[in-house]
Amino acid sequence: MNSESAGPALDARHYDVLLSATPRAARLARLLAVEQLRGWGLPLDAPRAIVAELAANAVTHGRVPGRGFRLALLAWPGLLRIEVTDTRGDLLPVLRAPGRGLVLVDAYADRWGVREGPAPGKVVWAEVSWTGASATTCPRRPSAPGTWGSR
Repeated sequence: MNSESAGPALDARHYDVLLSATPRAARLARLLAVEQLRGWGLPLDAPRAIVAELAANAVTHGRVPGRGFRLALLAWPGLLRIEVTDTRGDLLPVLRAPGRGLVLVDAYADRWGVREGPAPGKVVWAEVSWTGASATTCPRRPSAPGTWGSR
């Protein structure tokens, strides 16, 4: 690994896990995220709801038989980024008023969006920010957001 690509990655706390695309694994994603965030001393309520919805969507709408989904958590002071990668890049999430999942993500997240993931997939991401003592428990946020989008 060269020093240019190692820089921002070393500045953030990072956790990721590959899970099977099943309802049980969607629940496991939520439980693993909560335990990781608790270990980092970060807020739990909004991230718990966001992970639950994004993981359920990956299992319900982003499932390809034999392929799983990935949950990633990236934390900087005052900011948590949640990413769920699935293998259905052809099905993009749509915010619908009567729908429950993305309406909740939209309500809990400061920003969320979707970007192209490893072919043939997509990454649905959400960011949650906070202030207070737990905002100082992570290393600094990188100065350039890179491929991050916005609502």
